[in-house]
Amino acid sequence: MQATPPDTTLQQDIPRWMVILLAAACGIIVANLYYAQPLIGPISRATGISPGAAGLIVTLTQVGYGLGLLFIVPMGDLFENRKLVLIGLAATCLGLAGAALAQSAAQLLVSVLVIGLASVGAQVLVPYAAHFSLPHTRGRAVGSVMSGLLLGILLARPLASLVADLFGWHAIFGLSALLVAALGVVLSRHLPQRRPPAGMHYGALMGSMWVLVKTTPVLRRRAFYHAMLFASFSMFWTASPLWLASPAFGLSQKGIALFAFAGVIGVVAAPVAGRLADRGWSRPATGVALLCGSLSFLLPLLAPGGGDVALALLLLAAILLDFAVSANLVLSQRAIYALGGEIRSRLNGLFMATFFAGGAAGSGLGGWIYAQAGWSGVAWLGFAFPCAALLYYLTELRGRR
Repeated sequence: MQATPPDTTLQQDIPRWMVILLAAACGIIVANLYYAQPLIGPISRATGISPGAAGLIVTLTQVGYGLGLLFIVPMGDLFENRKLVLIGLAATCLGLAGAALAQSAAQLLVSVLVIGLASVGAQVLVPYAAHFSLPHTRGRAVGSVMSGLLLGILLARPLASLVADLFGWHAIFGLSALLVAALGVVLSRHLPQRRPPAGMHYGALMGSMWVLVKTTPVLRRRAFYHAMLFASFSMFWTASPLWLASPAFGLSQKGIALFAFAGVIGVVAAPVAGRLADRGWSRPATGVALLCGSLSFLLPLLAPGGGDVALALLLLAAILLDFAVSANLVLSQRAIYALGGEIRSRLNGLFMATFFAGGAAGSGLGGWIYAQAGWSGVAWLGFAFPCAALLYYLTELRGRR
């Protein structure tokens, strides 16, 4: 099969079925990063991980993903993309099988690290929508694929809780391994080749990414904003299942799953944020997103003792936080993608690696701070992260004046 020509020579647009396939594939792959998040309680008890170290289960997954974003995703500018995606799916299956069979802390932690590292195949797939689209439909196609990815993130937590409630926590990893294997078969048959033009070697590509960090202030600013929001997001969804399962609420895994379904509402922020950005309102919309992220952690402090009022406030906080994270992600990606198509994949890798590092820090701190100071400690630390981003955001406003 010949390499696909540059998109300037494309005679027809990407088929709708291909956009749907790419969106579904991205959602299925990225969901693997979040299955463990609402299950760290039962997983840590079964594998002997202490409560203070339970956050490592999620942290190592995100650390692996961050490393993959930095060192594997840029390979999409050098090697044939279809083969790269299929290798990643095979490695993801191995990691999921290891987690499904894990009986010890060591096996579980190694497996989740592999899952995170291999799941970056989703970020190799996203550019397909742009590469095979005509210029006037490119934004819509990429937006549809990103919606699939976002739904995968938001649905993973409640799905994991429901499956764990019915069949135990091992089952979600086994089922996902089968699903990823089936996805690999489908993509091997229908995903076209995408061979990048010959250019710089891998070392030069890595070096150019550091140059981009130093010379692109929009990237640095947007990466910091979202790293802080994503740290608070990961902290919330790591610690809140522990609190919900505690005597304060006494929810089962099914109850925690129903609670987590509230996060799906946050996906409506993505198209809203996109329309605001198209109208030139990115800056005020960013401020609103960061403010919502901060306020979401103050709401549960109004009723810290548990009960129906506390549960309602925590649910509202979850919706507000997920809305803030979804909106800020779209606003940030739009600002970064506008910097130039020739460097877009590297900018995307740097941006995502930075904010996933924030998420890894938030996950690790979430389990530890909950064990040390309870939910109030989580709330105040979670509040501090978006507040730091807000302070940095104010320097942007001052610079404009």
